[in-house]
Amino acid sequence: MIEVLVVDDDTRVARVNAAYVEKVPGFHVAGEAHSAADALRQLETLPRLDLVLMDHYLPDETGLAVVQEMRRRGHQTDVIMVTAARDVSTVQAAMRHGALQYLVKPFAFAGLRSKLEAYAELRRTLDGGGEAEQAEVDRIFGALSAPSEPDLPKGHSPTTAELVRQSLMNADGPLSAQEIAERTGVSRQTAQRYLKLLERTGRARLTLKYGDAGRPEHRYVWATRA
Repeated sequence: MIEVLVVDDDTRVARVNAAYVEKVPGFHVAGEAHSAADALRQLETLPRLDLVLMDHYLPDETGLAVVQEMRRRGHQTDVIMVTAARDVSTVQAAMRHGALQYLVKPFAFAGLRSKLEAYAELRRTLDGGGEAEQAEVDRIFGALSAPSEPDLPKGHSPTTAELVRQSLMNADGPLSAQEIAERTGVSRQTAQRYLKLLERTGRARLTLKYGDAGRPEHRYVWATRA
């Protein structure tokens, strides 16, 4: 699990963001903080922390000041800024202080989900270690800059796409088109069409299950679980 600290001066917003984080497979909220001092205290006391969702406007300091102090103390915890601050100077400063991404408020769940999924993909790539060729370096640096939500092709329903996506995300392992159809109530052909779309956009990965005879069964797994 990726352990996350949610920092926001508004307790209600912090709760909403924490609930969003918990909905994304592979992520767990380790704590919430509502001030710079509280964020720094939890950085010192939490047993493990991988990522901070950092608001900029805090009652006692700015979020960027917290990031600077984190680095001064030797904390290498990753940071994604989640804030209403949209002036270019703040965005530029966030980049210079090592923030991996910048999400402007207000945003929907899909906006945060895409950032977290991209972050999980980046961690998987980096955890592999070894040396990287230029193509791999380009992929690492581009991992967090993917578009939030791919446009659906003509004839695809956002509601159906969300049903299939949720079923795949909540599954314990790879699912076939038939299993997705049974879980969502759509036809097998429709499930297959949306699964192929998720595969093409990098959200799902195709696996093959070989039986005793005949063609292998196509099964799909959500990318952050692969």
